[in-house]
Amino acid sequence: MLHLQLETDPRWVDIVESNIEEILTDHAWCEQKAATNAITIITHNSQYPDLVTDLLELAKEELEHFQMVHEIIKARGYTLGRERKDSYVNELYKFMNKGGNHLQSMVDRLLFSAMIEARSCERFKLLSQNIKDPELSKFYYDLMVSEAGHYTLFISYARKYGKEIDVDKRWKELVAFEGELIKSYGKSETIHG
Repeated sequence: MLHLQLETDPRWVDIVESNIEEILTDHAWCEQKAATNAITIITHNSQYPDLVTDLLELAKEELEHFQMVHEIIKARGYTLGRERKDSYVNELYKFMNKGGNHLQSMVDRLLFSAMIEARSCERFKLLSQNIKDPELSKFYYDLMVSEAGHYTLFISYARKYGKEIDVDKRWKELVAFEGELIKSYGKSETIHG
C-alpha cells in the first residue's frame, strides 16, 4: 500500500530499544512538526474548503499524538527533550519543486507530506511488531493505522487538485529519491533516523 522502495531493517528496533527516552522525544517533536506542516498547507491553500477542513482535523490529531507521546514520556519519568533536527525530512524537502506555479508547489508539498507519513507508518508498523515493550507495541500499532490514513489523505488531495500535473509520475520520482535517501538512515533511535 505504501509503495516504499526500501523497507527499514528490523534491527533498527534494537537501536530504538537501547534508548527509549530518545525515540519518544524525537517522536513527540515529529508529531508537532506534522501538525505545523498541516497548518502551513492550509495557510498557503485556503481557497480549498475541503482541504482546509480535512487538514484542520489532521492537525488536531497530530497535536493529540504529540500530547499522547508526552504523556508516555512523563509517565515513565522522562523529560521531553529539546526539539531535534530531522535530517531525513530536510533532505526530502530538497527534492520538492521550489519553482513553478502555485499548483505545482501545492502538489509537491502534499506528496512530500504523504511520503513522510508513509515512512512514519512503515516505522510504526515495525515498532508495533518488534518492540518488546507491550505498551509501546500497542501504541505504535494504533499510530500506524492513523499514519496510513494521513498518507492516503495527502495523496488523494494531490490527485484531486493536481489534475493538470502528472501526479503519479511525480510520486514515482519522489519514491525513487526517498528509496536512495533512506539507505543512509535506520541507524539511530529517531523515527526517521
